[in-house]
Amino acid sequence: MPLADKYRPTRIEDVVGQNHIIGKGKLLNNMIEKAYFPNMIFFGPPGVGKTTVAEIIAGRAKKKFFKINASNSSIEDIKRVIASIGSMDAQNGILLYIDEIQSFNKKQQQSILEFIENGQISLVASTTENPYHYVYKAILSRSIVMEFKSISRDDIVRGLENIVARYNQLSNVELVCDKGAYRAMANASSGDMRSAANILELAINESHLDKDARARIDMSVIKSMNIATSYNFDTGGDVHYNLLSALQKSIRGSDPDAAIYYLARLIKGGDLISITRRLLVIASEDVGMAYPNAIVIVKACVDSAMQLGFPEARIPLAQACLLLATSPKSNSAYLAVDRALADIDSMIQDDIPSHLLDSHYKGAERLGHGRGYKYPHNYPDHYVDQQYLPDNLVNKCYYEPQNNKFEKSIKEFFRRLKG
Repeated sequence: MPLADKYRPTRIEDVVGQNHIIGKGKLLNNMIEKAYFPNMIFFGPPGVGKTTVAEIIAGRAKKKFFKINASNSSIEDIKRVIASIGSMDAQNGILLYIDEIQSFNKKQQQSILEFIENGQISLVASTTENPYHYVYKAILSRSIVMEFKSISRDDIVRGLENIVARYNQLSNVELVCDKGAYRAMANASSGDMRSAANILELAINESHLDKDARARIDMSVIKSMNIATSYNFDTGGDVHYNLLSALQKSIRGSDPDAAIYYLARLIKGGDLISITRRLLVIASEDVGMAYPNAIVIVKACVDSAMQLGFPEARIPLAQACLLLATSPKSNSAYLAVDRALADIDSMIQDDIPSHLLDSHYKGAERLGHGRGYKYPHNYPDHYVDQQYLPDNLVNKCYYEPQNNKFEKSIKEFFRRLKG
């Protein structure tokens, strides 16, 4: 049995991390203390305690426990669970744990809906994907959704120390692990307790006897294993879109250090297309008219990155990222076009003023198209006052210059031009 399963916590107090839901006085802890178990969906990255907590709940629920993994189960497995309803050993009801529920299709998920609705089955499901995207809405509406988060380095170290303590209780050889080795294993696990336990198991096999005849894991053992740090990245999934969101919000917030950090994580994931698309939209959405040349420079950086490919692409991408993060910000272009689109969706569109209509064809003059148009270049400052918007939008303001150097100059120019 793998070390991670052999020494899996059996009490909620021994689970590391997730203090926001399993800490003293928190929601899940209170449920376990009161033995109150509604339908629940756990979601979060792998190795953060979802299965462990589900099995602890099963031990406290005093219900017949079934566990199925949706990735390798079928509708027949669900039918076998349903067939147990009302049996002698299920007098207190059934607790059904479905691991990786996102792998079940809609029909499979619907098959248990009636029974969780009438309380004959209590559902605990776990998923590494966002349940709001993958779980049938009727099940979502009858369940409490709880998010499990990556485990901090300190909590993983504590979890490894707990495993070593239990190992020493059951083993004939005393195992000792240096603090630095604990931290190195925790760092290599990338917030995944199961991964950390697997690294520890490998380290135990590579450990050496010290002068006191104890099996010792120190930094020399860790270095000899040549472990690469695991990295959680899912192109097209939550992690991917959350990183893109964090990148844009860090740039928008003018934090170049955070922006470079999230860019580096995206680079590590290798998704060049998504990075370049996001940088290009930021140049217009968040910098925009405050520094109009930003998009020109970003486009040049993006083109360079696309031609270079990774690993060299990281350099022009970093340049574009830092340029945007340190540029003045304006979302006036973004707001202007969205205001116009909102009016198009909500208002009847009056005709374009006739003097603006195309008049470069035979017969246009007879229709009155272009008649009365004033050519601005024939007037002082290349400006003349005339109507451009449709009649029902006259005097409507979509573009509002914001308080930055470039748009202040626009505001001043319009003030002088229009008096």
